[in-house]
Amino acid sequence: MQITRRNIGLTVDDSLMRVYVAAPKPAGQYPGVLFYSDIYQLGRPITLLADRLAGYGYIVAAPEIFHRIEPIGTVIEPDDLGRLRGNDDARRTAIAAYDADARAVLDWLKNESGAHQEKIGAMGFCIGGHLAFRAALQQDVKATVCCYPTGVHNGKLGKDTADTLQRFSEIKGELLLVFGTLDPHVPEEGRKTVTQALETAGTSHKILVYEADHTFMRDDGYRYDPAITDAAWTEIVAFLKQAFQ
Repeated sequence: MQITRRNIGLTVDDSLMRVYVAAPKPAGQYPGVLFYSDIYQLGRPITLLADRLAGYGYIVAAPEIFHRIEPIGTVIEPDDLGRLRGNDDARRTAIAAYDADARAVLDWLKNESGAHQEKIGAMGFCIGGHLAFRAALQQDVKATVCCYPTGVHNGKLGKDTADTLQRFSEIKGELLLVFGTLDPHVPEEGRKTVTQALETAGTSHKILVYEADHTFMRDDGYRYDPAITDAAWTEIVAFLKQAFQ
């Protein structure tokens, strides 16, 4: 379906956070999704993914995850210098700050006209996959999609060591995890650690593993795999549809 696009501002901890919002154009009630970027923030490869999700019938709200450090509207280039910059921004951001941002966007979604208050989810990529995991700890999040989430298995996220792995039992919604076997940032042992922790916690989850590299869903790099991206989207859309029934 056709979509609309706009930017809104939410103030969190006295910092103005830009949120990119993509939503279905037809009037109606739609599930809302907190949507997280990778370390490069909201460049076009990420907003295209947000737009695609909106086109399936979701109100998608994507915050700038480094708004406390970077000027509003900053897109970090996905090159060597950008990787250093994005990772440094991540290192300098407290985990409590990430959690506060999640709560702010979730509250906005629950009060947005056209959003179904009882159908709220999260989705993210790379560091955003980990942030989506953190959002899933919120009791009002019913479905979460984590695409190649980094740092969950070893606690690497921000200024502090993340306790995400130890808190899996708090997740009451459903989880879909998307991994690539060629991903050096989430190796096989890391995937096993996450899987075992989910099973021990009794968390409802589904795991997809593709022969793909890290960030294989970004369409601007050498690791992009359009065929596997389409296959993943088919699973993601089906998962969200079932979770929000």
